Amino acid sequence: MPQTPDLGAQLLTRRALLGLGLGAAATVPLLAACAGSSTSGTGGGANSLNFLSTQFTPIEERQRFTQILKDKAKGVSVAYNPVDAGVFNTTITSQVKAGKVSVGLAGGLHGDLAPHAGELTDLDDLIGTLSDRKFPAELLTLAKLGGSTTKYVPWMQASYVMAVHKKALQWLPSGADVHTLTYDQLLAWAVAGKEGNGGKAIFGIPAGPKGLYHRFFQGYLLPSFTGGQISTFRGQDAVAAWQYMRQLWTNTAAASTNYDFMQEPLQRGEVLVAWDHVARLIAAPAAKPDDWLMVPAPTGPKGLGYLLVVAGIGIPKGAPNTDQARTVITTLTTSDTQVEVLRQNAFFPVVGGAPATDLPPAVALAADAIDKQQHAGNAILSLPPVGLGSHDGEVSQIFKDTFTQICLNGKPPASVLGTQAEQLNKVLDEVKVPCWPPDQSSGGQPCRVA
Repeated sequence: MPQTPDLGAQLLTRRALLGLGLGAAATVPLLAACAGSSTSGTGGGANSLNFLSTQFTPIEERQRFTQILKDKAKGVSVAYNPVDAGVFNTTITSQVKAGKVSVGLAGGLHGDLAPHAGELTDLDDLIGTLSDRKFPAELLTLAKLGGSTTKYVPWMQASYVMAVHKKALQWLPSGADVHTLTYDQLLAWAVAGKEGNGGKAIFGIPAGPKGLYHRFFQGYLLPSFTGGQISTFRGQDAVAAWQYMRQLWTNTAAASTNYDFMQEPLQRGEVLVAWDHVARLIAAPAAKPDDWLMVPAPTGPKGLGYLLVVAGIGIPKGAPNTDQARTVITTLTTSDTQVEVLRQNAFFPVVGGAPATDLPPAVALAADAIDKQQHAGNAILSLPPVGLGSHDGEVSQIFKDTFTQICLNGKPPASVLGTQAEQLNKVLDEVKVPCWPPDQSSGGQPCRVA
């Protein structure tokens, strides 16, 4: 497996990476999803451009993005096939290895694309024609996947924040600012809200079968308490983080284990405060935006940990219809297309451009929250696991299992973390990838739990 770049070593300064701001086509950065339609990477007619992706897998998101492709990529018939990361990984690898490539475009998170550096076409010439896009230099560095040539073109960015119905503000702790909460204040708020709401919890997380709750632990809780994600997985700071999480869970809506998208229980009034991916929150305030706030995640002992997700689009080696593929990439990176994706699916642009002044109110709320989160003086930039390929699901499951054992089954955090750390190291020893932010550089050596 190709080595992925040591992202700890080349870490992008937070403000440079996220320095697009609202003045760049409302370009504050924002994440992505999971199961899909076609699992073959084919689909569509003989003249269709097959676009295999790990993004926009929920049916509504897929339909909206497919319409954007139809409206914007004139003259190109695109078959958009969202699949999970495992299918994406095996499809790209098997087709390139066999020399029978039907996938024309490969779109995924940076971590999805990283294992395929040797299987993607060099795109230096294409990126050179897109200089007017004003991609941040740090994103262009990431797009080289640790090598000297461009392997993908930046596509979009994503993150997670909290949605708050203003009714919940009556239980906010005295002196707390909802835009600059600490984790202690969040817990006190959840406790007071549950008590004041007749014993019904006001806080929820997406802990359902398809929920992204593992990203909360990876990018928010653990970085905020430990300063890392992997190397600090079982230290004393991690024990404290999970002791905190167990307290928070006792004051979290029990039905959270059924929630995949928090916008739905928020809309129904089942919870009043929730953390989730912005694209999975955005529908909640859409009808009555004046009743809602979107706010940054809380701050912990080490700072405000938050997750940045960068997605890109590459072209597999030996792919058919490469001219069409380049046309679609060019179209998807225009300012108007990027802003349309923002409006429709709440995934934020990676290009510079004129400010978007007509964003839907709910999207504007999200943009403000993300801007505050990313530009907090104590922000800790985190990336989802990088370069794990088909093992990504195993690592995600370890974080989920840790939550289940500690918060649902009541097992001691220290012993659970010790056991799960060994499982995590087994996976890491197999994939042999360097550490990624927020963990410190591993000097090119494989990342491991200390």
